[in-house]
Amino acid sequence: MKSLPLLLLACTAFSSAVPVDPEDDTARLVKSYLNRFYGLKTEAHSRFRRKKIGAVSETLKEMQSFFGLQVTGKFDDETTKMMKQPRCGMPDIGNYVLTQGHPKWSTNDLTYRIINRTPDMRPADVDKAIKQAFEVWSNVTPLTFRRIEDGEADIMISFQYRDHGDNSPFDGPNGILAHAFQPGPRIGGDVHFDEEETWTKDSRGYSLFNVAAHELGHSLGLSHSTDPGALMFPTYTYVDPKEFHLHQDDINGIQAIYGPSLKPVQPTGPSTPEACNPNLSFDAVATLRGEMLFFKDRFFWRKHPQRMDNGFNIISDFWPTLSSGIQAAYENVEKDQVVVFKESKYWVLNGFDIAYGYPKRIHQLGFPRTVKRINAVFSDENTRKTYFFVNDKYWRYDENTQSMDKGYPRKIIKDFGITGKVDAVFQHEDYIYFFRGTNQYQFDPNTKQVVRILRSNSWFTC
Repeated sequence: MKSLPLLLLACTAFSSAVPVDPEDDTARLVKSYLNRFYGLKTEAHSRFRRKKIGAVSETLKEMQSFFGLQVTGKFDDETTKMMKQPRCGMPDIGNYVLTQGHPKWSTNDLTYRIINRTPDMRPADVDKAIKQAFEVWSNVTPLTFRRIEDGEADIMISFQYRDHGDNSPFDGPNGILAHAFQPGPRIGGDVHFDEEETWTKDSRGYSLFNVAAHELGHSLGLSHSTDPGALMFPTYTYVDPKEFHLHQDDINGIQAIYGPSLKPVQPTGPSTPEACNPNLSFDAVATLRGEMLFFKDRFFWRKHPQRMDNGFNIISDFWPTLSSGIQAAYENVEKDQVVVFKESKYWVLNGFDIAYGYPKRIHQLGFPRTVKRINAVFSDENTRKTYFFVNDKYWRYDENTQSMDKGYPRKIIKDFGITGKVDAVFQHEDYIYFFRGTNQYQFDPNTKQVVRILRSNSWFTC
């Protein structure tokens, strides 16, 4: 049996919730979505209105749970946005999931053929992206993939328009991006890309590598995962191919089908961080318009002091060129900007936009060439002084004069009582919070003392 086509989605918002009324337009959207992706079955002309509402509400809870939304069984703006995004034609199931019936290839040595190529990219770049996508899976399994130029391959790859004869028509730009079929004869394993999308080798448009790697997971027998960090999660997320590492959830899934790699040392992948993990540490912490942003690997949490929930996001869904590894960040309140640092570069963010002319080198701020990266940074909105922490020293920068203050660097321990390297730091109300590993140190700048030691994730509702 063929698998259903893959669509990819993105992003959420917050608002109030309302009960589902089975008679209005919104309810029709809800029921259509839930029927297609979650198996909702209701009689169109049922006299039992309460029974229909109950069935929709319970199925809606299942959908909200899958996407990590607030589970209310009610239709709110967050759920609306998710339903209206382009998304996968396959039903959503859970964690790494094997396709129903557990189909798999009977051989570990598979062939593939690229039937045609998109004119959006150079042919060599198309071939490279597809080859890299196959290597994502061959690197962690006994599978091998060999490209052939003619004849019937196990996996046939092509770019198609609208109705292309497989009962899964494409719908134009920004809808269904691609789809793949589960292992099997004839069309089984084949991958189709929507030619009306803009395909690229980078973060512009849609990355062919990122989409192809996901689709090939379906071609090999995987369904979707509920883990937002997994490649098989049904959202389009850009990751620079040079920085891509297959998630452990995906590795577990594909090895459950084909067994472990034949390499002497088994490959492992990153796992999605959990807010309530007592061993959680952060790469960077910053504020933004009253919220706190906690960065970790490819992800960040948005935490408002007056909200109970912890908004979990993928960095590249907001800033595609900043796919992972932000090492320091601070808010410039006066300019309503966030400045982020990674290795020897920094970017200025205006909301979801990166300011023109960035990234720039950190040495343009006045650091000596011996400084290769910033470990942590915060800015005092009252004095307009920004503090940069590098190893066991710190520099102070004047935002008004756009220059480093004289007399720096100074030892962190001398002025803040913190020994060693700082992972992250931010200012909140009357205190400065320094993060080192799983601990944070609440520093009172008036008494110049650490007044409390807390867990790094104490800001979260755990």
